[in-house]
Amino acid sequence: MARHLRRVWGLPGTRLGAAGWPQSLGHRLHGHWNYWWQAHLLDCLVDAQERQPNAARAGTIRRVVRGVHLRNLGGWTNDYYDDIAWLGLALMRADDCEDVPIAKAMTAIAAQLRAGWTDHVGGGIWWRRKDSFKNVPANGPAAILFARWAALGGERADRQRARSMTEWMSKVLVDPATGLLWDGVHVEPDGMIKDIVKVIYTYCQGVYIGACVELADGGTSGVWVDRAGRTIDAVATHLTDDKVLRGRGGGDGGLFAGILARYLAQAALRLPPSPAADTARELVVASAHAAWRNRALARAGPLFGPEWSQPARVPRSAGHHRVERDMSVQVSGWMVLEAAALLERSSG
Repeated sequence: MARHLRRVWGLPGTRLGAAGWPQSLGHRLHGHWNYWWQAHLLDCLVDAQERQPNAARAGTIRRVVRGVHLRNLGGWTNDYYDDIAWLGLALMRADDCEDVPIAKAMTAIAAQLRAGWTDHVGGGIWWRRKDSFKNVPANGPAAILFARWAALGGERADRQRARSMTEWMSKVLVDPATGLLWDGVHVEPDGMIKDIVKVIYTYCQGVYIGACVELADGGTSGVWVDRAGRTIDAVATHLTDDKVLRGRGGGDGGLFAGILARYLAQAALRLPPSPAADTARELVVASAHAAWRNRALARAGPLFGPEWSQPARVPRSAGHHRVERDMSVQVSGWMVLEAAALLERSSG
């Protein structure tokens, strides 16, 4: 917060996270608009407020929401369905925690996500408007959002939308060899698959697990519990080193491991007692310990690296090309610590 949060264009009552630290002039002016990074920053602020409430942080939550709206030029959406789903999820939690008004924002976000569904390649929403790519990074957070929003003010059909999106991912994008989720599919104009992008991201595993956990609540068949458990086991086998989640560098990839940690924690808390739920807990705790053990000491507090199993290094200046400069990397480190803290509180 001390290193990255700044007013938007100097206006009082606003805050956003600068994309880098040490900050360049462009970062200080929020010239590079990392919309979805701000959603995860807001999520972490809510995590911290739920853990240890204080009035100053409550004010910061509201200022960040105002900052997003202002920097987005008075709107709540953009062309990327994954971006707006992440903001919607964070806004719902901010409302639950601090009664932040979200009706207008959620109406716009939910309407755009609903409109993103087509029958191309059997279903799913697009990655962005007017595109030919459908992927897990958009469908996963949208499914989580719809599963939650159905009970909090959305349409009754939103839960079925969440189920349909998650079924589509299960059918089209699960690697049969590993049980992990591929990234997405390029679509031909006639609606058929052009090619499958078989890249494995921790992000994709996290949001798929999160969607399955949401759908397991109130479910009767057990299929969502089984799918979440299978994916957790696959993550432990293929995407960890000594139980520590692997990173994906800086930029957008800096957030990927933190996203997985957040939803592994949800799985550990909300799935029925099982070896998979225990594994999810172990991965979060081991990753948090590693991130903290390998932190560097920088101005105003700890600084995390992109690989939690390796020591972080402090960037010397705005021109020093280290990914530790990226707010995404720092938010991801914050995210895994909050996930572990949540598990600690919940276990008594």
